[in-house]
Formats: sequence, structure tokens, C-alpha cells
Amino acid sequence: MASNPKIAFIGAGSTVFMKNIVSDILQRPALSGATIALMDINPERLAESAVVAGRIVATLGVPATVETHASQRRALDAADFVIVAFQIGGYEPCTVIDFELPKKYGLRQTIADTLGIGGIMRGLRTVPHLWSICEDMLDVCPNAILLQYVNPMAINTWAIAEKYPAIRQVGLCHSVQGTAWELARDLDIPVSEIRYRAAGINHMAFYLNFEHRQPDGSYRNLYPDLLAGYREGRFPKPSHWNPRCPNKVRYEMLTRLGYFVTESSEHFAEYTPWFIKDGREDLIEKFGIPLDEYPKRCVEQIARWKTEAEALKNADTIEIRESHEYASEIVNSVWAGQPSVIYGNVRNNGCISSLPANCAAEVPCLVDANGIQPTFIGELPTQLTALIRTNINVQELTVKALTTEDREHIYHAAMMDPHTAAELDLDQIRTLTDELLKAHGEWLPEWARG
Repeated sequence: MASNPKIAFIGAGSTVFMKNIVSDILQRPALSGATIALMDINPERLAESAVVAGRIVATLGVPATVETHASQRRALDAADFVIVAFQIGGYEPCTVIDFELPKKYGLRQTIADTLGIGGIMRGLRTVPHLWSICEDMLDVCPNAILLQYVNPMAINTWAIAEKYPAIRQVGLCHSVQGTAWELARDLDIPVSEIRYRAAGINHMAFYLNFEHRQPDGSYRNLYPDLLAGYREGRFPKPSHWNPRCPNKVRYEMLTRLGYFVTESSEHFAEYTPWFIKDGREDLIEKFGIPLDEYPKRCVEQIARWKTEAEALKNADTIEIRESHEYASEIVNSVWAGQPSVIYGNVRNNGCISSLPANCAAEVPCLVDANGIQPTFIGELPTQLTALIRTNINVQELTVKALTTEDREHIYHAAMMDPHTAAELDLDQIRTLTDELLKAHGEWLPEWARG
């Protein structure tokens, strides 16, 4: 093994995200001499990211090396770790299409990047590109670990495991640790004093326990406090990051299911048939559901990140902060052998015994020199299993469409989607799906195009 790791970053034109991940990595002593191989299809953004990465190295005073590559294969050559962050088709045209076409049929969405008709289309656009990375990895870095930060996370992870089982991979999200922070804020408890265990699928995992450490070292269940705070109108507190997203859906589901889900209310509202319904504006108002939230967020984020990337590019030194992403922790644990526990998306393989073995599960994982090792959860509460299966149906059929190149399974996936099925009839679903496939055109694999 080389004395320093090589870390390939595919999609490095996401300058601000790249900056956060690379800063985290290079602050760790065992990784400070790493080779960072940046790759992006946009040469201008790649050049900007290279400048920012160079400033990170200079600010930290570490012996790291930064490379840039137009070729994905060259960036991956001899890599020890591969980090992936990209959006195929971008905000324009693809995200806009995913929102505007369904509206013609009365099908409204909030985020549309994970499930639903928008999530299905995003999966069809994204998975072939992830597979191309896997192909190159098998040739030039077969033992590398793939850390992918791409949505739809569960569909992607499942599809990689299905076609390229030899690839060591994990899908990474910040919803588990981010929601723990949000709930700690509602409860006025330091997050460092909270212990939790979560499991499920990406964006629909649940805290199986959520507890507060007491002075005597024991732990107290916090679910009664969360329920009381919601019923008394004290929770959720106003959002600290987006006033359009008041987070009421998840608290409502806590009262119905007995467990708190780890992804946001705006996401969860479109994973189920209960909250976004034609002619029921009372539900939208009652739960503060932010329709068309992702397009609004994209416009704001593009402007903000462009400004921030420009400032970073022109700065002599860069302010280094620690993010809450898992990437550097994983790389450090594998490379330096320092164990850690992260929440990762992996092939289930019986970790959650009440879910299919081949689905992509989100579970606690031990990470050390042996790699990423998922932990056994066992059966989930029956009501959680039942709800999660409704989402797994859509994921499975989308993956089946991709692996068999059978368009019929795209329709099947759309038919089984809880929100889509609650709003549209079978003819509408098929016609809408055809329109979306045609509109996405070049961004889809040839067999799927309308």
C-alpha cells in the first residue's frame, strides 16, 4: 500500500461541496499527503475547483497534491477511494421537466429526486453514468471504495450492487445525523448527549431509539418529550435554515407510527399518498408542505454557490471548517485503521431481516481497515416495514427496468409509486411517463427514450 492515498473526485465542478469534502480529508493527519484527483466534464468549473483545492492545501500547509483530469478513467487510475457527486441533466433542463410535465396532470411534487415520477426519471438518467464509473474502476482501481453522494441514493446503490457486485461501495447522505441535530435543537439538548439507532432505507429510515444521556450514565427515552412538544404546539420550532419547510409532516407521522423518520418533511410528504392531494389545499396549509421546493432551492443554491465559488477562487486563504459529511471519516478509518461508525446505504443482505435481501438499506456501519461493515438490525416494527416496502417497490422496478432494459418496468414503477397512484389513473400514468421519457431524450439511455 502506498504511503498516501489517492482520492478521485468525479463531479468536482461542484466547487463548494468539493471544498467541504477535501477540507475535511486534508485536516486528518493520516490523509494530509493525499493525492486529490479532480474530474468534471465542465472545464471551467473544473479549473475553478482546482484553484480552490490548491488554496485549501496552502491554507492548511499540508503536502497534498491536486490533479485535474478531463478523463474519468485517468482520474480513477490507481485510486484508493472514489467520491462521486453529480446531477445528470442538471437543474435545466431535467429538473424543470420533472416538475413541469407532471403538473399538467395535476401531479404536484416537493423535491422529486428520490422517489415518485421525478425520482424514477432521475434514476434512469443517473445509473448508467454510475455504471460507467464502475466499469472503469474494475479496470484501473478494482479495490477502491466508491463513496457516492448522488440521488436517487437507494436506486443507485441497488443498481450498482445488482450489476457490479464486486465494487466496494456505500451511498452517503446526511439525513440521519442532520435530523438528530434538528431534534436536539427542538428539545434544547446538546446533540452530543443524545444516543440513537436508526435503520430503514435512504430517506425513509427511522430512529428505533432516541435517548438522552442522564447524569448517572443511564439513558432516557425522548419520544414522549417529542410527542408532548408536538401536541402542545411547541414543536417543531421554526426552521433554522428554510422558513418554507416547517417540518410538521414528520411530527404528524410520529403520532401515527410511533417512530421519527430521518429525512425531511418536504421529502416525506411525496413518498406517501396522504399529504399532497388534488383539491385538498387544507392539507398543504395545515402541514406547511412546500410544493415545488426543489426548483426554488436549485435557483437559490446555484446563485449562492456561484457567489461562494467566485469568492473562494479569488481568496488568498480559505476559511476551513469541518462539515458533517461522512466521507473523510470513512477514508481515515480505512486508511489509518481508526474505527468509526457511520450510517451508510448498502446492499441489505439480511441486515434488516424484514426487508428484501437485495434492496439498498440504510444502517449503522462499522468502518475500519477491513472496509465498510454493515451491522445487523433484525426486524423493523411491522408498520415501518409496511411503509418502507411501498417505496422499495418503486426502487426495485426502476432497477429492474435498468438491468433488463425493459421499458414496461418504467411504467410499472410509476404505477406503484404511492403519491403518483393516489393522484392519477393508469392511462394518465402511462401517458405522463411517455411524455417524460420523450422530453428527457438525450439524457436517458437509448432503450428508454420516448
